[in-house]
Amino acid sequence: MQRIHKHNLVDKSEWDVIIIGGGATGLGTALDAASRGLKTLLVEQADFAKGTSSRSTKLVHGGVRYLAQGDIALVKHALKERGLMQKNAAHLVHKEEFLIPCYDWFSVAKYLIGLKLYDWLAGRFSFGTSKFFSKSETLHLMPGIKEQGLKGSIRYFDGRFDDARLAINIAQTAKENGATLVNYMKVTGLLKNGGQITGITATDAITNEIFHLHGKVVINATGVFVDEILQMSNAKAKKTVRPSQGVHIVLKKEFLNSDSALMIPKTSDGRVLFAVQWHNHLLVGTTDTPLDEHSLEPRALKEETDFILNTAASYFKTKPIENDILSVFSGLRPLAAPTDSNSNSTKEISRDHKLMVSAKGLITITGGKWTTYRRMAEETVNLAIKEAGLPQKACQTTQLAIHGCNESTDHNYLNIYGTDRSNIEALIKKRPELAQKLHPDFPYTFAEIVWSTKNEMAETVEDILSRRLRVLIIDAKAAIEMSATVAAIMANEIGADKQWEDEQVKSFVKLAEGYTYQIKNKKENPVLAE
Repeated sequence: MQRIHKHNLVDKSEWDVIIIGGGATGLGTALDAASRGLKTLLVEQADFAKGTSSRSTKLVHGGVRYLAQGDIALVKHALKERGLMQKNAAHLVHKEEFLIPCYDWFSVAKYLIGLKLYDWLAGRFSFGTSKFFSKSETLHLMPGIKEQGLKGSIRYFDGRFDDARLAINIAQTAKENGATLVNYMKVTGLLKNGGQITGITATDAITNEIFHLHGKVVINATGVFVDEILQMSNAKAKKTVRPSQGVHIVLKKEFLNSDSALMIPKTSDGRVLFAVQWHNHLLVGTTDTPLDEHSLEPRALKEETDFILNTAASYFKTKPIENDILSVFSGLRPLAAPTDSNSNSTKEISRDHKLMVSAKGLITITGGKWTTYRRMAEETVNLAIKEAGLPQKACQTTQLAIHGCNESTDHNYLNIYGTDRSNIEALIKKRPELAQKLHPDFPYTFAEIVWSTKNEMAETVEDILSRRLRVLIIDAKAAIEMSATVAAIMANEIGADKQWEDEQVKSFVKLAEGYTYQIKNKKENPVLAE
């Protein structure tokens, strides 16, 4: 999956569908449209899944929290989609056992009843049956949990996945079905014919080449950036999105010393917190902080990391402190803006998606969550077909396998590549020097850098270390230590010079410092690096 040749963008005099945004929703929409035979183009201003879609809690779930809020329909739809994701991307989506620790008997009864309903709503897409575990059973399964006052736990099942890896595989699947996808292509304007949106103006961020691309319908799937696109159509358009920041910290896995994930059902602000084993580390989050602005690189607030550490300390036997944080990352949820402009509560903002015709020829999709990406895409393409008078064809994605889909029989970390694992192993056999490790603390090899550069549209060191490999997310300092080696390997593959290497390393180190938790000096509080 090399970078697309630019002439391919102008070969088609008019696209059926032009999608702006390369996150979960945009990529899913591209796959749905292409698999129905529509001429499909997707452009993304940065890398695929650069924003929210690579910064999730790594859960494929129906949403226990939404069940508690009474949103039965949302939960039921999500549970079905969870089952389809596990089937269609079996190399990336796995069943996960969650434990809810209970420190009073009322909680035992409440959560067991609620999760039995959760099981029932899943129906034939169930991942397993909820049950009560005694105190001794709980401590056996999760030795790192706080023992004092523990009555037991409720076990339930949901899913765990690698969000950015799935995004890349969906992009590959869309391309295999005929779509054209281009990352680092920023939309700078909308083409109009009277009141009709007829396409986009876009600039290639790598070559600075400008394109005027025509389409029968344009789909705005830009997440927290949807309002910028809407204002290109109508300068007076009201804001439709209120970003909410979700922060996660990453710790060593020994803090829980368990193969199970922890779900803390009620925090001090009435939300939930997860501690999930992911890539041999422990990911803990998330927060829900309303913001008035957004960016591609949001930064965690100190009060958010304090909240996560303090909540974890109430449940972990060993209390984590600032110096234990290996990485901290933030994602922005594109939540539908509340009608009350003075509201500062994300509890009032819908978690479901919103689909609308913003102007003639322009459709906007926002909200939702990773688990329901396929269903959101289906609804979006259905509306696009109706609005643009495109050929009617039923959705094909319910049983469409995602690129790489297979079920592994061993525990080799290369299984995250699915069927591409054999290609990477063949590359190492052909070029044995590529078997070298990038870092002594991680299993990743030179071969994976070559593979991602040639086949997964990785353009920068950041693309590799943040989204093809996930090192930046789990250990920012280790990612910095790997950056020069990654740059050298990439430069060799693409024929770039030493200046390109140096610029890539400098840029990546500056970015990665924002994922580290630093103490400026002993007299100050710990603060996140700027």
